[in-house]
Amino acid sequence: MRYGEATVTVVDPRSYMTYQPFLPETAAGNISPRHVVVPLRRVLPKAEVLTGRVTTIDQDRKVATIAPLSGEAYELPFDYLVIAMGAVSRTFPIPGLAEQGIGMKGVEEAIGLRNHVLEQLDKADSTTDEEIRRKALTFVFIGGGFAGAETIGEVEDMARDAAKEYTNVSREDMRFILVDAADKILPEVGPKLGQYGKEHLESRGVEIYLSTSMDSCVDGHVVLKNGLEVDAGTIVWTAGVKPNPVLSRFGLPLGPRGHVDTAATLQVQGTDYIWAAGDNAQVPDVIGRKNGNPNAWCPPNAQHALRQAKVLGDNVVSGMRGFPQKEYSHANKGAVAGLGLHKGVAMIVLGKMKIKLKGRLAWYMHRAYHGMAMPTFNRKIRVFADWTLGMFLKREVVSLGAVETPREEFYEAAKPAPKPAAVPAAPQAQEAKAS
Repeated sequence: MRYGEATVTVVDPRSYMTYQPFLPETAAGNISPRHVVVPLRRVLPKAEVLTGRVTTIDQDRKVATIAPLSGEAYELPFDYLVIAMGAVSRTFPIPGLAEQGIGMKGVEEAIGLRNHVLEQLDKADSTTDEEIRRKALTFVFIGGGFAGAETIGEVEDMARDAAKEYTNVSREDMRFILVDAADKILPEVGPKLGQYGKEHLESRGVEIYLSTSMDSCVDGHVVLKNGLEVDAGTIVWTAGVKPNPVLSRFGLPLGPRGHVDTAATLQVQGTDYIWAAGDNAQVPDVIGRKNGNPNAWCPPNAQHALRQAKVLGDNVVSGMRGFPQKEYSHANKGAVAGLGLHKGVAMIVLGKMKIKLKGRLAWYMHRAYHGMAMPTFNRKIRVFADWTLGMFLKREVVSLGAVETPREEFYEAAKPAPKPAAVPAAPQAQEAKAS
């Protein structure tokens, strides 16, 4: 596109993009939180970045209603529209989940999880109450896909390292539980590697309960469908994602699960000026359909989203200029998952051949693939620098939970001092006054 040919406006409630595959390592302290996010204004210097939310879209008038961080909502006209709102955690009406659960969809949650886990170790180390200790050192993770398995692997690894710094806490005192409604974990890497991942986590003391679910977790009292009940100080919810629910307000054609229904060109069905990609789009898998599966769709993962973005950008320009649209087509390259330092599983697809790796070599593949896929050269260097320093320096095990309420101490100091309580007069003084 020639400079000045179009004005590009990006509307997002956050002023940065998060590379979500690195969230488990962020929660474990292997990567700095600032290095897994890409500031939009820096990487899009020629675009207008508005920090706010799109609440409604009027397709007839071609205007979007923007709710900024502060101030009144306003309308923003457009000629062409791209829907890339991503996904949110898929939750269920489980009693206590909203109050107790911690998600893993954003860098804020990854930071919060790290601080929370270390605070639980602090709590357990400084009390003699066995009930409090037991609850603080019990960690329950719901969901055994990539997010759940990688997060529990990384957090268990961090907690194992952190326990060496505590006097009254050891790894044997901790209880890690992974729960999934399916009959296997890590389905993305295939049954054999999934089974290896399960056995590996179990060898590290992780309890894994499959074909079961959580009925409730009120006040941290976790009740599983299989009858297990346990008090947990940490409950992490990674049981899948769903498209951003705000899509239902835009008047767009949606698939059965709420995704924007697109053609293989990423153009929204029935329109010639709207495109969609990423986790919020239902994109036909061209290669899967050529191989005989008429209902093949592209899975919502980073491998497809990053590649769809490039095709989408070209198609928007082609649409502006009246050129034909290009279909998005991508053959699956496999899947990689890290389960803690020097531990992982990987399935690499080369043509019709599948290479299965496990252990340290798979972990190297995991880091190499995602390190190279990380957007911008700046962030690649910072991520690799974090990993390099981690080879020589110990992992930091400091909890900074107070950053979530940074004004609390100042507020307490600034409050008016309470008036001193009146001191009752001595008996002798009362007698003298009476006389």
